[in-house]
Amino acid sequence: MEYGPKVHGIRQIAVTVADVDVALGFYRDVLGLPFLFRAGPQLAFLDADGVRIMLTTPQGAGAAGANSVLYFRVADIGAAYAAMLARGAVAEREPQLAARMPDHELWIAFLRDPDGNLAGLMEEVR
Repeated sequence: MEYGPKVHGIRQIAVTVADVDVALGFYRDVLGLPFLFRAGPQLAFLDADGVRIMLTTPQGAGAAGANSVLYFRVADIGAAYAAMLARGAVAEREPQLAARMPDHELWIAFLRDPDGNLAGLMEEVR
């Protein structure tokens, strides 16, 4: 069945934050995402392996914090989690096995950004 025009993946994700400069420090310096550009004082963009992360202050009725969960792929979840804690991340949940798949185990861990948004780390262990 043909549906006509369709979406082709995710290109950008907006994360609502109270202070773009503080959040930029977390996503760039703690998580290690490459900074792309700023579009005025209330917008900053980073690259998450081809998906743009847009940091923005609340627009309209939105509120900062506890709104978003971003899951980032990592090669070694234990090492990544420890390194990000050492760089100032706030721990939410240590790495743990989330699911056993036929061809891999899915491990996850969680950190919080300065506004309380969750940042998930994921590793597929084969």
